Amino acid sequence: MTLRIGTRKSPLALAQAEEVRAKLLEAWPDRRFEIVPMMTSGDTFLDRPLAEIGGKGLFTKEIEAALLKREIDMAVHSIKDMQTNLPDGLTLGCVLEREDPRDVLVGQGVTSLADMPKGATFSTSSLRRSAQLLMLRPDLKIIPLRGSVQTRLGKIEKDEVQFTMLARAGLNRLQLWDVPGISLSTDEFLPAIAQGALGIECRDQDSDVLDLLSPLADIESETAILCERAFLRALDGSCHTPIAGYATVDGNQVHLRGLIVRPDGSAHHGINKIGEAKDAESIGESAGRELLEIAGKGFI
Repeated sequence: MTLRIGTRKSPLALAQAEEVRAKLLEAWPDRRFEIVPMMTSGDTFLDRPLAEIGGKGLFTKEIEAALLKREIDMAVHSIKDMQTNLPDGLTLGCVLEREDPRDVLVGQGVTSLADMPKGATFSTSSLRRSAQLLMLRPDLKIIPLRGSVQTRLGKIEKDEVQFTMLARAGLNRLQLWDVPGISLSTDEFLPAIAQGALGIECRDQDSDVLDLLSPLADIESETAILCERAFLRALDGSCHTPIAGYATVDGNQVHLRGLIVRPDGSAHHGINKIGEAKDAESIGESAGRELLEIAGKGFI
């Protein structure tokens, strides 16, 4: 029996699915796995920001519908694209070892955020990135830009765009080592929730698939992602809200740093929480609730 792995059709999504397929074959050399590329709403409507056309679910809903219809057996997602509450009948069956979570500031000759010329144009479709940039560099001019990694890099190469930002994990998975730019420390620029992490979604009652996924799971990454997604869920986060967060696990402790920012960068609130790794989800939830209280009604 061939097991079908659903994925988006973008070059990055296909590279991620191939990575998962290779890991599955390594763990289960006698099984067969087929990649099924699918087009999602998020890939189709590129002329408007995600916040205007439905948010995070745009990159997953068609694939999740195929899972529920048993047209595929599992789906590979960038977890940052997944909704915090999954459809009934589906579960996040596995979190793989997290890739580099950092953002990369892309542009010719750039060496730091401070190095960008005053009044420079910065292109992005991410509210989180634009809000954090304006918080640190209110002089920048933000221009909307959506599309694949290759599309955005092409605009930089043609000098149609001065600066943009991409996830280091995506560049690594596409083996794009020579992109002009600099990786930003998570201390300087907090990433998106679950940035760099791949998850495999499946039906929650499909014990055969869940057993197949177990050798691929990374417990530390899963703990950190559980904490971050609980933080996002407590904030009722969507593509309408600039939210950043990053959790790390050290032994039996988890450390979460979270941030909410006004879209124009004019105000922000941050939080640090440390606790037992076994309580990762409740730590994320309490951090989100505390941040809402600190920010006050109407901030989000």
